[in-house]
Amino acid sequence: MAGSGTQEPLKSQQKCVAVFALVCCCAVLVALTFSTLNLWGDEEDSITEDNCSTDCRITLVENLPEDLPLPPGSESQSLPLSLGFHALLDQAQHSVEVVSPVWNLHPRDLTAGRDAAAATQYLFQRLLGLKARGVKLKIASSLTNSTELKTLADHGAEVHFVNMSAITRGELKSSFWIVDRKHVYVGSGDMDWRSLSKRKELGVMLFNCSCLALDLHHVFSFYWQLQHRDYIPSIWSRKVIALYGKDEPLELQLNATWADAYLSASPDSFCPRGRTRDVEAVQHVIQSAQTFVYLSVTDYLPLVYRTYRGASILRYWSPIDEIIREAWLVRRVRVLLLISYWKKTHPLTLNFANSLKALCIQLHNCSLEVKFFEQKEVRDDIQHGLNHNKYIVTDNTVYIGNHDWVGSEFAINAGVGLMIHMKHSLEDRGVTIVEQIRKAFERDWGSRYAKNLKDEDGKYKQQQQLSELKRRERRKRMEKA
Repeated sequence: MAGSGTQEPLKSQQKCVAVFALVCCCAVLVALTFSTLNLWGDEEDSITEDNCSTDCRITLVENLPEDLPLPPGSESQSLPLSLGFHALLDQAQHSVEVVSPVWNLHPRDLTAGRDAAAATQYLFQRLLGLKARGVKLKIASSLTNSTELKTLADHGAEVHFVNMSAITRGELKSSFWIVDRKHVYVGSGDMDWRSLSKRKELGVMLFNCSCLALDLHHVFSFYWQLQHRDYIPSIWSRKVIALYGKDEPLELQLNATWADAYLSASPDSFCPRGRTRDVEAVQHVIQSAQTFVYLSVTDYLPLVYRTYRGASILRYWSPIDEIIREAWLVRRVRVLLLISYWKKTHPLTLNFANSLKALCIQLHNCSLEVKFFEQKEVRDDIQHGLNHNKYIVTDNTVYIGNHDWVGSEFAINAGVGLMIHMKHSLEDRGVTIVEQIRKAFERDWGSRYAKNLKDEDGKYKQQQQLSELKRRERRKRMEKA
């Protein structure tokens, strides 16, 4: 009997400990959940999956440098990128959320020209003036020493730092805007004066498209919540989970034409539940092509390469390269690949381009072609005249992303992609965004800047690239020493 008497208090103590532990776990869970929520109740929080809009207007935006004349009769139907950004700011009533890998709207290069300098500085002044209009400006960035971000923060902008080097050892390459959770921009252009003057850029803007904007806001929230973190949390709120994906896309109208759309992301660790990976989206678009696949990228290199103790470590990265080969070899889809040739082009890019072209040896009328887009650079500035586009267009689908087709980009760098699949033919609805981007590609492909490199020319350029690569590696070793 004495033994049973001593067991009762012991059982009570054990119950208390269990209850206390349960309460602590619940408190930690609640704290983690609420740490990812916006408790202030923004005006835009009234937009939900149940009441968001799918009747959207889409506009193609490009930056076409003045010193890059187009072929006769190839006038673009696109809106200039700078005017597109101003159109988004004109719409802003509550919030502007921006992610950009670069913040450099004040050109220090004398070749920029007065007009370009004035235009980009005016855009910066409009961003500074958002607070006076009662509009919140939120910026997610991986830049720690940006003078422009500091100035914007001093004028009321909220800036969150994403420590990419600690999280993935990569960079934040994403470039997109969200305005009032109704209007969005996704494309290659970023907050750099070159994107609005000297570089060739391409993207899209969607207006009154709150369902897609809400999902892109979830991507932004993912970045936003990485503030002061050097790891990816294991528990996230619903505000970062994907609303749509490859298997369950968003059905919407784009300029009165029915389409499916979804957003993708990279790297893998930046893809919460339901978010399609960028590389999956690229594969999906190429595999769904019926007659042609046109690809325009700055760099093409199916390798993952890293520098370790001064040595370059390379490994083959096959997901996109194999899909391109399969599209032509197995399904006989026409494949045109337009790659930029510039000072940072890796010498092995020429090898992989020749490897693709080798599939056409002894074949007449081969429908797989590779060209290099090259313009004479101004004052050795590697950015001037650069074709910075990053997209795929097929007979019925377009994918616009932030990454080039480089394995390292998808593996460690943060990026966002937008896939749009048109559901009706051109005969039913007229010109669609897919048709517009196809015409933009064909314009570039037929321009005097798109060149087939001959064997002798390719070998000479490859030697130049190897020499430049060795010089860069020597400089890095000297800097580290």
